[in-house]
Amino acid sequence: MILRDKNSNIGICVLAAVLGFLMCVFVWMMFYSASSDRRLPRLDINETNSAIRGSIITKDKYVVSNSTKLYKVSIDSRSLDPHKLDLFVKLYCIYTGDSEKRVKKTIQSSKGTTVLSYKIDAKTAVHLKELAYKLNLKKFFVAFETASGRVNPPVRMSVSESGEKRTYNIQNSLTPLLGYINKKEVSGITKVVGIKGVEKYYEYYLTPLKDEFITGPRDLKGNIILEKSTKKTNKIDGYNVHLSVPLALQRDVERLIDKASLAYDAKEIVVGIMNSKTGKILSLATNARYNPENITKQDVKNLNSTASEYAYEVGSIMKPIIFSIAYEGNLVKPTEIINTHNGAYKLGSRTIRDTHPAKSMSGEEIIVHSSNIGMIKIAERMSGQMIYDGLLNFGMAQKTGIDLPYEQIGNIPSVRSLEGKVYKATISYGYGAQMTFLQMLSAYGVFNNGGVWISPRLVENLEMNGKIYPVNESETRTVLSPQTADVMRQILIKVVEGGTGRKGRTSGIEVGGKTGTARIAKGGGYSSAYNSSFFGFANDAHTSYTIGVLVREPKKGSYYAAQNALPVFKSIVDLLVEKGFLTPSGDSDKINHVDIKDLNEIKD
Repeated sequence: MILRDKNSNIGICVLAAVLGFLMCVFVWMMFYSASSDRRLPRLDINETNSAIRGSIITKDKYVVSNSTKLYKVSIDSRSLDPHKLDLFVKLYCIYTGDSEKRVKKTIQSSKGTTVLSYKIDAKTAVHLKELAYKLNLKKFFVAFETASGRVNPPVRMSVSESGEKRTYNIQNSLTPLLGYINKKEVSGITKVVGIKGVEKYYEYYLTPLKDEFITGPRDLKGNIILEKSTKKTNKIDGYNVHLSVPLALQRDVERLIDKASLAYDAKEIVVGIMNSKTGKILSLATNARYNPENITKQDVKNLNSTASEYAYEVGSIMKPIIFSIAYEGNLVKPTEIINTHNGAYKLGSRTIRDTHPAKSMSGEEIIVHSSNIGMIKIAERMSGQMIYDGLLNFGMAQKTGIDLPYEQIGNIPSVRSLEGKVYKATISYGYGAQMTFLQMLSAYGVFNNGGVWISPRLVENLEMNGKIYPVNESETRTVLSPQTADVMRQILIKVVEGGTGRKGRTSGIEVGGKTGTARIAKGGGYSSAYNSSFFGFANDAHTSYTIGVLVREPKKGSYYAAQNALPVFKSIVDLLVEKGFLTPSGDSDKINHVDIKDLNEIKD
């Protein structure tokens, strides 16, 4: 009995020892497993995060054009449990705001993979990925048999990048300056490309530079886990383009000319405001605008920029340019008396008449009272080569360099033609040659910038990640001596003080300029339609602006520039004062507002 108990105790001790040993081995194996590199196979996935197009931003920091990513949602209708179809549709539409009727019809009419939407924003895409994970857990998607009899495993809802959407946040404002885009497919992703305007001109800089690529393990929801082994390249979006145009001022100008175009029943009114010293455009506006996100057939005529792509005979606004070329060549003096033939002068088979007939006028009076005959007499002193070279120097028949695509250059007669009496005469008062609005704006800038021509610019700089980069800086060249430029500036001031532009006077602001009215050539002759212009400047003690106004084919009231283009010019100057861009000098801040009805007695 004692021996049996002894053997029993030994057995228990052995068993305890074995169990203890096994426990130690188990604990050691657990510790080893937890602390060592297990080298288990893992599933790595690749993901592309596309870079996007840069934004266009105004001087006053409004993002007027920008891109956002879009995602597409797709399912395999064969894998969706038909008993859960209605619930799936309801849940999906709660997340997306889509139509239940449309989504259900799309699924039921599909016999395989179908895309429910291509236009899911980034935030909704994140929520839909979470929904896809939960639906998978709830067995919304089941295995299915293909037509060939093969059984496919469940296919869950897929949320993936589809492309980018270009948004214009101000509807039709700033067009056609901004331009518009078109879509193209790149590796299954929708990208956008500029077609017109700033979108086109700065395509190289706006275009995204590099996509982001990520490779790493995924979690149960299909998302990449960011850890040390994850491989990632940084994406580089396109540059942001910063305009020199303040949106608030641009909109004010657009509202002003919208009203004026109705008042004059004009085909179009174009306004340009340029800093005379820097060439920066403060506003380039038209009433002929469009919404880049919704271009209709009626908008097609407005897609081109009249300011840079429409060349026309400019009329009397050419007179100061020809006069300045002659003055620079010592062929005319402002004070000399010139025979103006009592306002009627025979030119070939035609008789040229002045609106303000006089026996004679001084050189500056010819500009102040816009005498065609006086300009003919001055031009007769000039050689064709002098006129031709002078016009080229002012920037005619060549691009201004404005940062807009498809700029036209117009045309001027050849040197040989300009040696002829008729061409020499007609070009002196703005016929027989075609110029663009921006060519004339830049040319008038010469009178307000000490004789220096400067190329106009819409874009101030580029920006990426807060860093500023200069781009496409203005070019300059000397056209007139400072003395000649000052003489011309004073003559243009007299035009406003006592000539055809006198209703443009503004208290405390130095204003000068010239009216111009020209018939429009159509079908080999001149029609009854007119273009009316006023180009000039408005200066305070610190700032100088060159301003141009073109009224195309006004049908209401008079077609003379003094009665349509001039009031618009005056209103623009008033607006610049009101908004603080110009500060009147002296004690009086009163502005002389023009009433259109007061202008009937003024012509040209």
